[in-house]
Amino acid sequence: MKEEPELTRLSRLVALLTLLQTKRTITAAELADRFSVSTRTIYRDIRTLESAGIPIVTQEGKGYAMVEGYRLPPVMFSRDEAIAFLTAEKLASRLTDTATAKLSGAAMDKLRAALRHSDRDHLETVAPYIQVMEPPSASERPNTYQQLVTAVTSYRVVYMGYNAAESREATMREIEPIGLYLSDHWHVVGYCRLRQAFRNFRLDRISSLAISDKSFIARPEALQQYWTDQAKRTDQEKVVIHFDPSKLPPPQVLHLHDTKHKYGWAHQKILSDGSLEMLFFVGSLTYLSTWLLPFAGSVKVLEPVSLLGHLSKLAKQAHDSFYIEES
Repeated sequence: MKEEPELTRLSRLVALLTLLQTKRTITAAELADRFSVSTRTIYRDIRTLESAGIPIVTQEGKGYAMVEGYRLPPVMFSRDEAIAFLTAEKLASRLTDTATAKLSGAAMDKLRAALRHSDRDHLETVAPYIQVMEPPSASERPNTYQQLVTAVTSYRVVYMGYNAAESREATMREIEPIGLYLSDHWHVVGYCRLRQAFRNFRLDRISSLAISDKSFIARPEALQQYWTDQAKRTDQEKVVIHFDPSKLPPPQVLHLHDTKHKYGWAHQKILSDGSLEMLFFVGSLTYLSTWLLPFAGSVKVLEPVSLLGHLSKLAKQAHDSFYIEES
């Protein structure tokens, strides 16, 4: 039997320790799958950690867990991991609110303190080369993101003043928030007690916000379920497309995912070749066509066939408008 390199095993033991500290319980099968080794190897690794004095308990039928209250000194971060956190800090500072940006900065200070001097210097060298551009709506960015995250995770009812999109009518809302998402703007999805239904609110239209002392029972609807249910609540047409991201530059792929929620996106599955099969429910095929056309070459319409007619018409109009006849 070929002996495993000591460095490989040491790296796995360190990673295994990290997992045990971040999960309540984890099975030998899950660990074996995570590290691409056999369960026998995992059993041996667990015995090695136990012999080193790490208090690991085996919970019958559940897996392994670290004894409650036991903590190890922080594991050193690699340079690539530190740069990933640096990127996250820059994103938070530009795309969330002031409170979240400060929390992200404080977390990065702790990470920098854990780095070796050489890695800390490297991070400082890299930092100017990673920039997140201020979005057009930055001046309107509300300072409510962190409050809403708190409300979502603690199941607390939120009171807020909200300005309607078209009429700009100001109303007071009492909502049970279930999640946030970022498209062109940050949105919060929640059950509106005024409308007695789930609603989607843009954060930059919130004029005032307060977390109440009231709690609500956690709802089974996650954001994914919300999109699916919302699409099916009205008499809309089902659209299925095949999307190949390898045929577009990364910015266009990102734009597609950032904006798909506006056009009836409900679900997607990743195919074996890395492409996506995407499901939409739309009220207007023409409306969807105006969004799909710029992704020509990477999108194939699976159903309905009538969508191809809408796309062809738009493509012809674009061609006729910009075609230059050769002299």
